[in-house]
Amino acid sequence: MSLLTHYGAYDGAWLMQQDFPPTRYVVDGLIPEGLTYIIAAPKIGKSWMVLDLALAVTQGVPFLGAIPVEQRPVLYIALEDGPKRMQGRARALQCYDLPETIAFVHRVKPEHATGLMREFMALHAGEEPLVILDTLGKIKPGKAPGEGAYEHDYQVSAGLKEIADDAGGSVIVVHHNRKAGSDDFLEDVSGTQGIAGAADTIIVIRRPRTSPEGELHITSRDATEGSYAVSFNDGKWTLEGANLTEASQVLGERQETKNMGDLKSSVLAFVNSRPDGTRAADVSAALGCDDATARQNLTRLEKANSITKQGRGLYMPVTTVTSVTSTETVPS
Repeated sequence: MSLLTHYGAYDGAWLMQQDFPPTRYVVDGLIPEGLTYIIAAPKIGKSWMVLDLALAVTQGVPFLGAIPVEQRPVLYIALEDGPKRMQGRARALQCYDLPETIAFVHRVKPEHATGLMREFMALHAGEEPLVILDTLGKIKPGKAPGEGAYEHDYQVSAGLKEIADDAGGSVIVVHHNRKAGSDDFLEDVSGTQGIAGAADTIIVIRRPRTSPEGELHITSRDATEGSYAVSFNDGKWTLEGANLTEASQVLGERQETKNMGDLKSSVLAFVNSRPDGTRAADVSAALGCDDATARQNLTRLEKANSITKQGRGLYMPVTTVTSVTSTETVPS
């Protein structure tokens, strides 16, 4: 037997005649079948998110309050939590009744982890089951003597992907990020590039600890790449918009506002230094921006009640008011 035959080589004509089934999604447009990593810093709510995902998929209700899911059996391997915390969080997420199609495991030896996953997949063969592992670090085996770090990480991920592919199901793995941030969200993945290399989908959660405003960044072999605005309040993650398109627009607006932050502060300081009033042309001349940007910043400051608008296009500091009987300015 030739090596081409042994390894199943096929020609282009055969390929183009095939009728492959469409990609199935655990979460429509966001998490396709196969192996998905959810990456985030410690203690910003990633375990809340995957529990909410498990509950949504089990019950067939929208994830993040907006995105359709495919209902299927779920095994949630929650290695950093126990039954008491799991019940408390489920109730905090307004879930008081669950079917038998979701199973929880809180302790497993690393050498038994993949066997446990395969057993659940086999038990629900044909139902496209979902396994959630929280977290990878709890079951990741050590390197063999002489094994390289990249090779080891890739083999770990490849083994998890094989479990999903063999069963026609999905595996979602929670993993910590690097301590150092990066503009490229893929650089957030802790470990070597071998971790991400074997995965089908990578989702990175970013959120300042003092703010409810978060971001989801996704890259995938099958799902559309994108970045989306989310919020985290009282343990509940919510998509900022009725769908992924709107959430992407919201995130764009957030980033635009953030990028304009320094200029807006300068505009505010400039207006406050001019008790007789300021127009957009004054701002553009003094701060070196165009008139449209000046007007945009003045409008946003006025809507935030940081400055006041008097007359057409004239902006005043809120720290002063003008008397109705005098042109003299006095403190408010």
